Amino acid sequence: MSKRNSAASKTAARERLRVEREKQAKRAKVKRQVVVAASVVAVLAAAGGIGYAVVQANKPSHWEAVKDEKVVAPANTTGTNGTTVVIGKSTAKKTLKVYEDPRCPICAQFEQTVGTTVKKDIDDGKFKIQYIGGTFLDGDSLGKGQIGSRGEGSKSAMAAMGAALNVSDEAFLEYKTALYSKKWHPDESTDKFKNDSYLIEVADTVPALKNNKSFQADVKSGKYDAWALAMSKTFDTNKDGVTGTPSFVMNGKMLTADSNGNPPMTVESFNSLVDAALKA
Repeated sequence: MSKRNSAASKTAARERLRVEREKQAKRAKVKRQVVVAASVVAVLAAAGGIGYAVVQANKPSHWEAVKDEKVVAPANTTGTNGTTVVIGKSTAKKTLKVYEDPRCPICAQFEQTVGTTVKKDIDDGKFKIQYIGGTFLDGDSLGKGQIGSRGEGSKSAMAAMGAALNVSDEAFLEYKTALYSKKWHPDESTDKFKNDSYLIEVADTVPALKNNKSFQADVKSGKYDAWALAMSKTFDTNKDGVTGTPSFVMNGKMLTADSNGNPPMTVESFNSLVDAALKA
């Protein structure tokens, strides 16, 4: 091989090597750019995820948000925010205040045992009742308004009762009876009343509410959620000294069955206390 050919071969080889190195450098640069871009995207995605999580964590719960909503009062109510619920004949001279919490198991016991007697007394004009509903079994401590630490079924059921009251007094009473019945009232530790579907299922046992689209829409939309909180506040700020449920007050005095302040839980005890209060 001539010196000329040898030199040319070496030059060509060096050129090929240079070109190959340039290609490798370009590929390496592109790879670095891809890695950097991917890292930036990952960081941004992580930051976005953290930001979303922070926003969600700081977002008020449904019931916290409801506290700032305007109260829509159901029909058949009076007073501030429609929290005065009085049912009975206008000719009845006295009113029995009934304090209950929808999730209260003792209230369910009372309604299952004495409820029909109360309903008959109302129908007969013996007395009117004023219903005051609390929601402290959801974790709403009396007077403190700590929303939702143990559930939300009392508030949801109260709002559904408001929707029933908007239909009629009778629908309200029948729905209240159904909610407290053995078949439908859940164990205190089970928050079934928080589910709209369950509340509507119970309502379908009440003639005036069965397949009632307006009632169902009101329950699903939470139309009376703010009213439920307003009613609960009325319970918490009551001036009758009531701190538990069920409680009954007539003539400004608590009707108690014993020295421990327990409510009447039998028909006989209830009748005796009410009759004495009516004569006072």
